[in-house]
Amino acid sequence: MRIPSRIPLTVVALGVALALPGCGPSSDLAPASATEPAPAFAWPASLVVVGDGFPNSGDACRRIGESAATVDWLDDSASLAGCPSAEAAAALGGTIVGEVEGVTLVSVPNLPAPAGDGDGQGDALVEGTPYHATAQIRCEGYQGAAPGLCEAGVVRGLDTGPYIEVSLPDGRKRTIFFNPDGSFLSFSTAQADGTAAMAIESRREGDTTIAILGTERYEIPDAFVLGD
Repeated sequence: MRIPSRIPLTVVALGVALALPGCGPSSDLAPASATEPAPAFAWPASLVVVGDGFPNSGDACRRIGESAATVDWLDDSASLAGCPSAEAAAALGGTIVGEVEGVTLVSVPNLPAPAGDGDGQGDALVEGTPYHATAQIRCEGYQGAAPGLCEAGVVRGLDTGPYIEVSLPDGRKRTIFFNPDGSFLSFSTAQADGTAAMAIESRREGDTTIAILGTERYEIPDAFVLGD
């Protein structure tokens, strides 16, 4: 049998390519995957998380309300905030008081309100109270209570916004938070008394905010929230 003296170069090149490891088509090469976005921070159910950022909307930290996990760190003269990292907590400039399920808790002192007495110069404290004003507001629904009036006090002059404490018939207080512009923010709730499971909503009627927690309803005039 006669062996051809010349083999086409294209055939030789193909044979070399197939012989080399790693060359040629491969069915087990996976396409490069796109970078997955980092998952959002999961706030633990043991904390009452209020709002969408602290001290400003969109910030990483959150205001933290009363619960069994935080009751020892609450202070009328400071706001309790929770941050997803110790670095974010340190940036608030307060005192780090503890950690709960990966959340660093920091106590941030409230800024003092400017002096005044309702004459347009700012707020002074009502003597013997931590409030800048007290009033009776319309309320109903607490433990089935009929419509009536509840004693309430407001703390103003805070970077995070004013809040109102409503005195309930059994001596407890219901805290209602507002944004710096006077718009409703949330209630302070706790798992221990079942309020953490209650629906929260609000609506406006003229110059009054109707704040609703479960079956409870509170009517709060703008003038009481913001003062002069």
